[in-house]
Amino acid sequence: MSNNTAPDSSLTLIKALSEANGCEVVETHISWLLLSEQYAYKIKKPVNFGFLDFSTLEKRRFCCTEELRLNKRLAAELYLEVLPIIGTPDRPELGGAGTAIEYAVKMIRFPSGQLLSEYAKLGQLNSDEIDQLAELVSGFHETIARTDQNSPYGDSANITHWFIENFEHIEPLLIDGAQKQQLQNIRQWGDSEVCHLAALMQQRKKQGYVRECHGDLHLSNITLIDGKVVLFDCIEFNPMLRWIDVISEVAFLFIDLLHFNYVHYAYRFLNRYLQQTGDYHGLALLRYYLVYRALVRAKVSLLRKAQQQDESARQTLCEYTTFADLAERFTRRRQTVLIITHGYSGSGKSTIAAQLAEAIGAFQIRSDIERKRLFGYRANAQTDSGIDSGLYTEQASLKTYQHLKELAKTVLDAGFPAIIDATFLKTEQRYLFRQLAADCGVPFHIVSFQASDRELCKRINLRQGDASEASVAVLHRQQQSAQPLSEQEQSGLITVNTESDNALQTLLDQLGHYFQ
Repeated sequence: MSNNTAPDSSLTLIKALSEANGCEVVETHISWLLLSEQYAYKIKKPVNFGFLDFSTLEKRRFCCTEELRLNKRLAAELYLEVLPIIGTPDRPELGGAGTAIEYAVKMIRFPSGQLLSEYAKLGQLNSDEIDQLAELVSGFHETIARTDQNSPYGDSANITHWFIENFEHIEPLLIDGAQKQQLQNIRQWGDSEVCHLAALMQQRKKQGYVRECHGDLHLSNITLIDGKVVLFDCIEFNPMLRWIDVISEVAFLFIDLLHFNYVHYAYRFLNRYLQQTGDYHGLALLRYYLVYRALVRAKVSLLRKAQQQDESARQTLCEYTTFADLAERFTRRRQTVLIITHGYSGSGKSTIAAQLAEAIGAFQIRSDIERKRLFGYRANAQTDSGIDSGLYTEQASLKTYQHLKELAKTVLDAGFPAIIDATFLKTEQRYLFRQLAADCGVPFHIVSFQASDRELCKRINLRQGDASEASVAVLHRQQQSAQPLSEQEQSGLITVNTESDNALQTLLDQLGHYFQ
């Protein structure tokens, strides 16, 4: 048997099972899925790709039990049990007593046409699904097991191994000279990059960011059931590929959203994930992991192509090209810029800053969220802090703005634009960030958000479930104590009337030249 082709006995087994149970068969490069009206039975192919080894019955049995264990963390309602398959390849039986000749994972069959990848192909993904994903993944990452210093998981050497392993599979399958050169350029970038990142990778492991993740987080492994986003099909076959840095996990979903041309949603997902986790320091590794994840998808495309013919193979080769181009894109640093907001509570800063971040591929850091995180509160917690007390004393505000500056530098150093979302009503607060931009050698802009007093009060009174605790009384205090923008600050100033329908477009007209 070759290392990537199922033997005739396995094909006989699948055919007999599907006929005996009235099942439709769906095939991937590593498994068969038998679909009955109510259930799905997943049977692993006896293949060995190096990173995955299903070559013996015992290995397939073990991976079936692992698949059940791991997926019950996220989709307990779908994953039911591991069934032995008894009998002979031409007369098999699902379940029952006797010597097992194969194993299957039994699952509830969810409705067809509900995969997020299917929605994406039709252009029908919406922001609610992205927001559910950000909340679901961030909550999952908070609760899952974390590695310790004695385990091999998350070491820089292992991370590098899996990065390089992609090239070992891809290179022999490429014929086109330009594609070979592109791959070589990506490999040289990866070799250089890891020299600078190895210490950080080890530090992230020590800090507990290497966890037992999903491992295969892309849109084809996410479905909707009664409007609820459900993640399934974790990596069970190789612990090295699921015990990973959480930033590597989110990079996979990010890349897949880009693959489907949902650029805005990719940044919406990652912004919301970071706002919920506070893991902005992970951005230093993001580009490396984006390249890695794009290479993984490129590799899988070529492995699947080897099992296909004619038109399907041509389509898969096009998919390879898309992912290879995405990998190459993130080997290049992009234009960065530091933007701070300016305006009273209720002026629409956070709403439009979030839209701007999605549109230009930036990271929005919200002072309301980071202030609470800094003092041990969750984003939507009510701290009952009064004016100039609790979290809003002068000392607490100074500490908050210093923290925002550190996070802004983290984002800029990672090679991404940063939008710092705060009132910035004090001259010294704004100066702190103007100086940061100068130190980092990036353009600096103040975006001043404006609205009528009536509209400000209306918005504040209508707020529900937001991180901001500002009241109308706080607004009045802001208006009394705000320090006006100096003449120097007028340079690079962009003023936006948030009662206008074209507020976002005004910003894009002013800032779009950075990102063309």
